[in-house]
Amino acid sequence: MIVRYLKLFILLFYATSVTAQVSFEAIVAKQKLGINERLRIEFKMNKDGDNFKPPMFKNFRVIAGPQQSVTNMFNNGKRSYSKSYIYFLSPLKQGNLQIEQAEIEIDGRIYKSNPVPITVTSAVEKPLNPNDPSYIAKEKMHLVAELSRSNPYLNEPVTIRYKLYYARSLMLTNLNILDSPKFKDFWSYKIENKRLQIRQETYKGERYNYVEVWAKTILYPQRSGKLEIEPLSIDVSIDVPTGRRDFFGNQTYTQVARVISAGKRTLQVKALPEEGKPADFSGAVGSFTFEVNTTKKELNASESLQAVVKVSGTGNLNLFELPELETPSSLERYEPEFKERVNSSPNGMKGFISNSYTLVPQFQGKYPISAINFSYFDPNLKQYKTLQSKEQIINVLEGPTIGAVPQPSNNTITALPQGTPFQFIKLKTQLKPIKQQLYFRSMLFYMIWGIPLGLFPVVMFIIYRNRRNFPDLSQRRSKNANRLARKYLGTAKKNLKNPHQFYIALERALHNYLKAKLKIETTDFSKEKIENVLTQIGVDTSNVSQFIALLERCELARYTPNSEGDLRADYQQSIRVIAQLDKQF
Repeated sequence: MIVRYLKLFILLFYATSVTAQVSFEAIVAKQKLGINERLRIEFKMNKDGDNFKPPMFKNFRVIAGPQQSVTNMFNNGKRSYSKSYIYFLSPLKQGNLQIEQAEIEIDGRIYKSNPVPITVTSAVEKPLNPNDPSYIAKEKMHLVAELSRSNPYLNEPVTIRYKLYYARSLMLTNLNILDSPKFKDFWSYKIENKRLQIRQETYKGERYNYVEVWAKTILYPQRSGKLEIEPLSIDVSIDVPTGRRDFFGNQTYTQVARVISAGKRTLQVKALPEEGKPADFSGAVGSFTFEVNTTKKELNASESLQAVVKVSGTGNLNLFELPELETPSSLERYEPEFKERVNSSPNGMKGFISNSYTLVPQFQGKYPISAINFSYFDPNLKQYKTLQSKEQIINVLEGPTIGAVPQPSNNTITALPQGTPFQFIKLKTQLKPIKQQLYFRSMLFYMIWGIPLGLFPVVMFIIYRNRRNFPDLSQRRSKNANRLARKYLGTAKKNLKNPHQFYIALERALHNYLKAKLKIETTDFSKEKIENVLTQIGVDTSNVSQFIALLERCELARYTPNSEGDLRADYQQSIRVIAQLDKQF
């Protein structure tokens, strides 16, 4: 028994001694460096191993490596062995970072290195060497954000382009977007670059190659004042000539990687002038034409025609509402069908938008369609303009005539029938004297008192049935609210197959809903102002947050790939949010 325990002790001691002899560690030259410096890290072991697994090097870029180094030495008859894997790293951001553990398999066991904390500071000054590839890449490469204008009016388009300039002696090998800007307080539209095209241009007095590294973006500022555009950051790899030649006399290059930023840009947005602002101005900014046309001038009763209200030109075509068509009350009018054909270019949106009304006359006569106005602000002329359509006359040839004059509604024109315009006036009457009769116990007396008593059981039955069908008042309100939501979101639902048009329609529906409920023009509001208005009138905080989140989703999702499932989820979420808001309103 004692011998057995002694053997076990010897084996444990031997295993412990073997384990203690194996070392695997991570060694760095320094643990604090600037973001523009490089870091050398060595994973060193004192015994040969296999299946080396380096860490992920999160927040670092691997510039070179792994390089292997093996050392065998004999000193005073004793052998020493070491093997290393060496990497050269460049930090991608500032802060307290960490290099995770590496793994190696030695004699069938897994060993892990120690994690290494690294502190990355802002860029530090280094001795300048004009022949150093890093210095050449820094001095001969520039990322610039170009704005078409820096002092626009509210809703006037501004085009921003990001250009990467680099010396003609350099060769661009790789480019990745690290941090794209978020265009807060702007309605934006991107024009994607199909491929990078290398062009030449003079920059700071020197001739450079340049590429547009990101999509051209058209911005429409949604509030006045000082607005900031966040910077774009990119990761660039570029080949720099070394000044040396190879065996065949060709220039040799070394690759340099660099993170470069365009910096923030600021716009000073001017508010639209109040002087001369028309009462019917709906936010249109640009240069437009306006017309109202009908597909028919003559037709028969019960036939239909189309009346089209159309605005064409260049400007913020997707950010204002068309004026409403005014028609006589004798014309049956249906809800308009909205159409648009808008193309976006660096100069802004160009094309047309229109509302097509279906009109159906019921009687003979001549029906005038009154002239209507459309007002917009021209930023080039710095003044408001009002366009007026022509009055249209619709002649209904065949059909019944009007037997009596209908009561005209406000701001409408009633058409009179042709031929006998006064036939509805009765010229011969048969008047009879009214016999005096006592009210008490008369037929009128019994009707006045009997009918309400007789209707009382009917009313109670109707109330009972409604309560049984809708036991909770909130359910009825919810049903009405859902119906209202679908009314505003109808256009968005028609574009579920087209993400860009869907989110434009969804954003317009959300603004139109607030405009109808609060009687204010919310398209001139920022999301913060909308949030303040809803909070001040007592809307629940969670509902306000969901509504603002939907607006932000509309801004972002127009430029990111979305599946049909995402669109349907946003559509259903919009119905729920509008329904909840409508209950509280």
